[in-house]
Amino acid sequence: MFKGVYTALITPFNKDGSIDVEALKDLVEFQIEEGISGLVPVGTTGESPTVSHEENVKVVQIVVEQAKKRVPVIAGTGSNCTSEAIVMTKAAFQIGADATLQVAPYYNKPSAEGFYRHFTTIADEGGLPLMVYNIPGRTGKNIDNDTMLRLSAHPKIVAVKEASGDMAQVMDLCRRKPKDFDVLSGDDNLGLPIIALGGVGIVSVASNAIPRQMEQLVRLCLENKYDEARELHYRLLPFFKAIFIETNPIPIKYVMHLLGRCTETYRLPLCPMDEGKKEQVKKVMKDLGMLR
Repeated sequence: MFKGVYTALITPFNKDGSIDVEALKDLVEFQIEEGISGLVPVGTTGESPTVSHEENVKVVQIVVEQAKKRVPVIAGTGSNCTSEAIVMTKAAFQIGADATLQVAPYYNKPSAEGFYRHFTTIADEGGLPLMVYNIPGRTGKNIDNDTMLRLSAHPKIVAVKEASGDMAQVMDLCRRKPKDFDVLSGDDNLGLPIIALGGVGIVSVASNAIPRQMEQLVRLCLENKYDEARELHYRLLPFFKAIFIETNPIPIKYVMHLLGRCTETYRLPLCPMDEGKKEQVKKVMKDLGMLR
């Protein structure tokens, strides 16, 4: 169902902290013009922990209306409270989103059975195809492959954004999964190896700034042109590292600010990087020809 690059969109803010609607619309247009496969508003990169539920739904609506079905929109409507995730997912369904991204419940650290019941309940009641988001570094607990395979049997649970960083786990999942269940990398720098193992794309942070290059990388991988893909991967690797020099989405939002696509505004507890890290990011951008 999902193949290619899906941009985990930043949420642009005005200097007063409110959502910058025009900047968000412009970003959607830029992504589509550059050939992106799809858009993922209000994930971690969209600062989901500090937007209200009402704002979450508003951002999804802006993106859906601006995209006008030209590309699929996978709405970030996850929560560590199952009932809240269902409410937001139903709202995204009514707005016209194409699917939902559901993060593993964070902080409360459910059991394997708790994970299973959480995701299947949202899939049963939310109305949208569901992409599971496994990111134990943020949520505190990994979704093991036996549980993921149980989830993949549900007709509405169609994909995973895999960001465990455990390549042995990814390899095992790609070997055992059903053919109609998609594995996408949740890490830009692991996109090439995960696709080589059987994945089909990336939910990308880097593509906020370089969507065309990320699409090229994934296309080369999917066409088994790994010599060319490897060359492009290593050319972009310093950028992949630079945008995680500090907690995501701080560096990518700084990049987008330098590119004139948003203000450098975050919501606490996120805040700007120190000047040393900013200089490191700018150097990488200059080396790649992104800045003069």
